[in-house]
Amino acid sequence: MMNDLDRRIINHLQDGMPVCERPFATVAEQLNITEDRLIGRVQALLDDGTLSRFGPLYDVEKIGGIYSLVAMQVSREDIDNVISVINSYPEVAHNYERDHEFNLWFVVALDTTERLPSLLTDIEDRTGYRVYNMPKLDEYYVGLKFHA
Repeated sequence: MMNDLDRRIINHLQDGMPVCERPFATVAEQLNITEDRLIGRVQALLDDGTLSRFGPLYDVEKIGGIYSLVAMQVSREDIDNVISVINSYPEVAHNYERDHEFNLWFVVALDTTERLPSLLTDIEDRTGYRVYNMPKLDEYYVGLKFHA
């Protein structure tokens, strides 16, 4: 269960981190807490799974890259092996399993659009399963703010 401080931290961090020598100190001052407390709370939220990740989001398309959503139909007995293969690619931003005919989904972020076909072919070759590429057509931002 999140407390009021954790809600305030998550709400504040969604608006961005300052670019400076000590960004956590700057944010901590804005939240009226210490830098060590802020870092400790962010780490605790990561450790308990409340936050799945903490880091920058890059707009790869602005630098000539591409995002793509990819789906696979993987047999139950092979799912752990296929997940392990997919996780071995640094270009995979995240992946998740679903209770659906297409039971494995992941997002690929590449610095050039030309690399996408070869990467997906490589994943097919290594896993033995077909990949279904669904490149991003439009982008939507959905923010999540908590009442503190």
